[in-house]
Amino acid sequence: MRIAVVEDDDGVGDALVDALGAVGHSPVRMRRGSDVLLGHRDVEAVLLDLGLPDADGLTVLRRLRAVSDVPVVVLTARDDERSVVRALRTGADDYVVKPARLGELRARLEVAVRRRRPAEQDAPEVVEAGDVVVDLAARRVEVAGAEVTLAPKEFEILAHLVARRGEAVSRQELLDAVWGDAYVAVSRSLDVHMTSLRAKLGRPDALTTIRGYGYRWGR
Repeated sequence: MRIAVVEDDDGVGDALVDALGAVGHSPVRMRRGSDVLLGHRDVEAVLLDLGLPDADGLTVLRRLRAVSDVPVVVLTARDDERSVVRALRTGADDYVVKPARLGELRARLEVAVRRRRPAEQDAPEVVEAGDVVVDLAARRVEVAGAEVTLAPKEFEILAHLVARRGEAVSRQELLDAVWGDAYVAVSRSLDVHMTSLRAKLGRPDALTTIRGYGYRWGR
């Protein structure tokens, strides 16, 4: 697995990279919370320290969970119950206190990844809503039997929404999924592409705007 090792202490970070690499994983060293917020889509799991130089790890975890379900195991020196509870409630898959036994840490990472994977399996390749048909694999969209040509980012927005049919998807999540930046909270680019997408589909009820939050595919 490609594992983000988010740790600003070089001694600890280098030891973790060596240990994970020795058993066949591909660790990616990151020293700041901003690194994982911008690079989380390139890894399969995250090992997250809470004491980071640019932001508290719990804040980073909260921002990460707003845009991603990547498995996260917190590795920190904080051993108080409040920190453990806050991390788990914020979305951590597991919590390990330093100094950690490397064998146990690897096992916890692997278990966290296995728990997340079943939800990602068996996703449909073709999604239909009324007379709108979206073929995710072929990147093809039809409305009433006629093919509709979408720009690449228009299709990516649509694909992300149809894959979560019936769920509310935040603007921040869409921006991160399509433009790759978990920090962007407001962007005219999304508004412009959404307007164009709706016009091309010609089905106002297919895309619902959730005021102050984001969008939903279907009613």
